[in-house]
Amino acid sequence: MALDPATFQALLATVRRFVRERLVPAENEVAELGRIPDAITSEMRKFGLYGLSIPEDYGGIGLNMEEEVRVVFELGYTSPAFRSAVGTNIGIGSQAIVLDGTDEQRKQYLPRLASGELVGSFALTEPDAGSDASALKTRARREGGHYVLNGTKRYITNAPIAGLFTVLAKTADGEGAGTISCFLVDAGSPGLTLGKPDKKMGQAGALTCDVIFDACRIPEGALLGNAEGNGFRTAMKVLDKGRLHIAALCVGMAERLIFESVRFAAERKQFKKAIANFQLVQAMIADSQTETLAAKAMVLDAGKMRDAGQKVTLEAACCKLFSSEMVGRVADRAVQIHGGAGYMSEYPVERFYRDVRLFRIFEGTSQIQQIVIARETMKRYGYDLETL
Repeated sequence: MALDPATFQALLATVRRFVRERLVPAENEVAELGRIPDAITSEMRKFGLYGLSIPEDYGGIGLNMEEEVRVVFELGYTSPAFRSAVGTNIGIGSQAIVLDGTDEQRKQYLPRLASGELVGSFALTEPDAGSDASALKTRARREGGHYVLNGTKRYITNAPIAGLFTVLAKTADGEGAGTISCFLVDAGSPGLTLGKPDKKMGQAGALTCDVIFDACRIPEGALLGNAEGNGFRTAMKVLDKGRLHIAALCVGMAERLIFESVRFAAERKQFKKAIANFQLVQAMIADSQTETLAAKAMVLDAGKMRDAGQKVTLEAACCKLFSSEMVGRVADRAVQIHGGAGYMSEYPVERFYRDVRLFRIFEGTSQIQQIVIARETMKRYGYDLETL
């Protein structure tokens, strides 16, 4: 259900001002510290950023998909570390519970996720399982009124600061979606330990690490929805939403890169005039603006379709593929427009150039998106690749 238009516009204006006046000036500090200062985290909680998509009945704001992507456009204007801090709470960390959790699980976790008191973390990827989620090896064995988890998860976003892990694990032998279940595991559970924080190419301040389960004993009520074999299906239900969210983030970052490019081109002089006068620089700005507007239109259209109850698996994959590839090209042009300055760490485009590279990998690589797009396109024309 959409917010009242006036209320939503007020929210959007507040987020825009907060991003530009508070978060953008803190980008260098976050990059140097490798974390978000506690004072800013507190302000993000105050603004309700952790509960954007969580229903109002559980303390969230309850944005629909179109509203969410419009807010994420604004969050994308700054370092992705800030969005990453709230991303799991907005996405699969909460939506899996909203969709398939029991009433007790919703009441127990959603209000705390919405307030930011609890930071969520989604644990799927493993050393030998990423794009091929069916290859995961983490096992959950039932023992009386408990489950015992064993396995290792890798590159898990927010794991170092998480209070709740949504964990996918096999509960049956064999292959296929029906062998995978989903569990809600509290941080501090006996047998749950964390690896060292990962050192990454970019995304400083967005924390990731390994999550290790060594005979981690959890109550049977930790099984999401109290039904085994639904974990993979639950993840797929919110995958389209997550891909639209990331596509919107890419659009916001592209808009920031264009701003930095335009400002530099207007101020930098060569041959006694601003380099913005040179047509080849103008061409790079024009290409970046055109691609960004195209991505923005795609994301908004897909968001409206999802809000209307339509299946958007094809559209979400197209948005994720195009937007993540697009922002990489925009970042590359931004560095080129800056020339040697673009290679220096004191300029934002150098950091953004490294940051945006991840978006072609997580939430499904570009190659996975291409496979999904081809498969869904064939289906729309009446063909099933599995039977051809």
